[in-house]
Amino acid sequence: MTYRVGIVGSGFGGVVHAPAFRLHPDFEVVAIASPANAERVAKERDIPRAFASLEAMLAGVELDVVSVASPPFDHHSSVLTALAAGKHVLCEKPFALSVAQAQAMVDAAKHAGPACAIAHEFRYTSAALALKEMIDNGHADRLREIEITRFGNELRSDSGRPRSSWWYSRAKGGGVNNSIMPHLIDLANWYAGQAPEYVSGLSRTANPTRTDEQGTFLSDVADGAFAVLDYGDGVVARVTADSTLSLNQATIALHTERRTAVASGEFLLDMRLYLVEPDEQSELELAPSPYAKYASIALNVPPFLSLLDDFAERIRGGTSGAPTFEEGLQTQRVLAAIGYGQDANDA
Repeated sequence: MTYRVGIVGSGFGGVVHAPAFRLHPDFEVVAIASPANAERVAKERDIPRAFASLEAMLAGVELDVVSVASPPFDHHSSVLTALAAGKHVLCEKPFALSVAQAQAMVDAAKHAGPACAIAHEFRYTSAALALKEMIDNGHADRLREIEITRFGNELRSDSGRPRSSWWYSRAKGGGVNNSIMPHLIDLANWYAGQAPEYVSGLSRTANPTRTDEQGTFLSDVADGAFAVLDYGDGVVARVTADSTLSLNQATIALHTERRTAVASGEFLLDMRLYLVEPDEQSELELAPSPYAKYASIALNVPPFLSLLDDFAERIRGGTSGAPTFEEGLQTQRVLAAIGYGQDANDA
């Protein structure tokens, strides 16, 4: 059976969701909804129908799946609307703007019954999967510390986005706690196999004053986020996302009492994996993504296709490793604890 997909959001939805769903044999993209750019993206991506809103799309075309790739401030409304219509839902990160919103979405999904998942495609990179396999097969036993760091330059003082961008608005879900921190927290929880028992950390704004063609303006979003997660039983994670730096560098490391496995690269999508033991260091060969040839479309497309494998299996009622709404809620609680969201104190 092929599942008919309607995409909400024309940005990342057009760049990654649309081509990935089109390439996957279990899905067919039949529509896209966006208040401003639906017609343009539909033409560019050869999508049959375009609508100005999710409500219009649900009324105008038959769907099995709604893929929510709109900005964070729209996730809560679109997910609840899609679930009320009985559709399966894939939702982008961050799951919501608050813990309360995330909880409402989890509750609605349980009541409605369709298959749901969070778009944490970075679980499906070759390096991330290899590290998870090391935990599952016992090669990372006596795990003591999970280290996940991403340095970037997107929110330096010379960042070029216009003031109208929701990236610069905390109320709309902007900043690093929208862009990358949810992925990093999800990876830490995934490797630990549970939600943390205790969270400490902070979000900081190093560059509140921004400049565009109209002059200077103020931004209240976090351009750096720093968390320590305690999972109990001696396992701790350190998670950092800082987008104010000169370099692009990502690291995922599993530190055990016997060895360390370190994946490193310019970003989470292009990492090399090393095993460091007391007497030697070696590079491990990574299994290529089964969808590696599609990286030329967008680097996120190969892992996103692997995510869709698991999502399709969940729709069919089988066992699936696709990130769940419940895991999205766990990540939302960590984000709230370090200052993200409308109800951060509720974490």
